[in-house]
Amino acid sequence: MKNSLKISNLTGMVLMTVMVMVSCAKDESPVIAEEATFDVAELTASDEAELISEEIANISEDVYATEEIKATSKANYASNYLPDCVTITTVVTSSTKETTIDFGAGCELPNGNLLSGIIFLSYAKDMEMATKTIGLSLEDFTFNGVAVEGSASLVRMRSNDHGNPQSDAVANYSGEWPDGTTASFTGNRTREWIAGYGSGFWGDNVFLITGQGTYTGKMGNIFSKEIVTPLRRELSCRFIVSGVLEVSKNDAIASLDFGDGSCDAKGWLTYPDGDVEEIFLRRFNK
Repeated sequence: MKNSLKISNLTGMVLMTVMVMVSCAKDESPVIAEEATFDVAELTASDEAELISEEIANISEDVYATEEIKATSKANYASNYLPDCVTITTVVTSSTKETTIDFGAGCELPNGNLLSGIIFLSYAKDMEMATKTIGLSLEDFTFNGVAVEGSASLVRMRSNDHGNPQSDAVANYSGEWPDGTTASFTGNRTREWIAGYGSGFWGDNVFLITGQGTYTGKMGNIFSKEIVTPLRRELSCRFIVSGVLEVSKNDAIASLDFGDGSCDAKGWLTYPDGDVEEIFLRRFNK
């Protein structure tokens, strides 16, 4: 009986040991790194942030170009891009021009975007300079209901190697959407004004945009963005009409192709695994 009891106890101990080892093996299963995913809704929100940054730069450049053309051509030039509900005031000092672009409590642009608040510009008084730095800041500024804060610095070249006006912008903005969510967007962008400069009609203005930036989304996800094929922006269209943007997240890369030049909300998203999906970029559902 004693020998039997010892064998039984030994068997039980071995079984318990095996069970503990199996349990530990289950608990110590390898950790699998989270795979980066690209959510279409986040990319669409990112595109809205891009639109905000684009429009701020475009408005600022339109106002500056009006002053530049009047000063250099000695003609009574006027742009028709900004409507009468915008008040533009310029204070000239001994060395600078300080321009206030005031949209009041709400002013709708020709492209349907609704703005309020103020954009401030500051630049050297001499309008004959070939290259000039323009400082840009915002006050109580909203864009289609998004409260936007931040600033930018634009290096403006009157004529690049192609004979076109060009601006190199370093921008840093953050926004709070009407639903309370927030996002931030920074970037270095080059905008070449390839058509429509000096025509006085906003609808024929065309820009090619290159550069890179970072977007921190509403869910806290961080996207690095780089333009690999210049983006074509025609002011007569609310959307980017062509060009390719690469978007990186956690070392995974997707690309967004904005199309063949047609003015529509469509884009082709290529995922890291090579799958391609047609997506729609709502740009504030307008």
